[in-house]
Amino acid sequence: MMKLSRELEKNVLMAVLAILIMLIIYRIVTTEKPKTAPLAFPRGYVAHSSVRQDRAKSSSDNDSLNILIAKRGGKFPGVLRDIFTLEILTPRPKPAPLVVAPPIPEAQRTPEEIAAEQSRAELLKFRFLGYLTDRDRTLFLSREGELFIVKSGDRLLKSYQVKEAGKDYVLLVDTMTNVEVRVELSGSDPQQSVQQHQ
Repeated sequence: MMKLSRELEKNVLMAVLAILIMLIIYRIVTTEKPKTAPLAFPRGYVAHSSVRQDRAKSSSDNDSLNILIAKRGGKFPGVLRDIFTLEILTPRPKPAPLVVAPPIPEAQRTPEEIAAEQSRAELLKFRFLGYLTDRDRTLFLSREGELFIVKSGDRLLKSYQVKEAGKDYVLLVDTMTNVEVRVELSGSDPQQSVQQHQ
């Protein structure tokens, strides 16, 4: 490291001290005066309240205990409850135990109804993403990450078929249970209507 000469050290020290003094003077000059606001109540103001007025009325009886006893029955402005009164708390009654009603047995469903409900749930997993051209009617469908490129009348997976296709919907059929599902064109949240084919 290069050593500074004595003269250069003194000059640097003087410059730093001069800057420090200028900063202190600048801070003193630019400080804001404390902000003041007018008093809410002028000097010599006497507060008036109903308690003091009642006390002035009963000045003939200077006993503080008598004043306190006389005031216990009255209402004080702005006071919701008297915290000095002794209240005897009665225990709250215990709530009755909850009785759980036995579950209502569901109506017995036929195996056909169960199969139709399951196939409807599987068909509702399909999303209609769009079509290639109006003339060709090549459709793009997706289901759980898989992409299908089909046309009207084509079969999907094992037992699903594209029955009908429009510009903004596709009608899918489960060939095993004859359940039809209308799948709307996917946007932010697809709306689907379900129909049972008889």
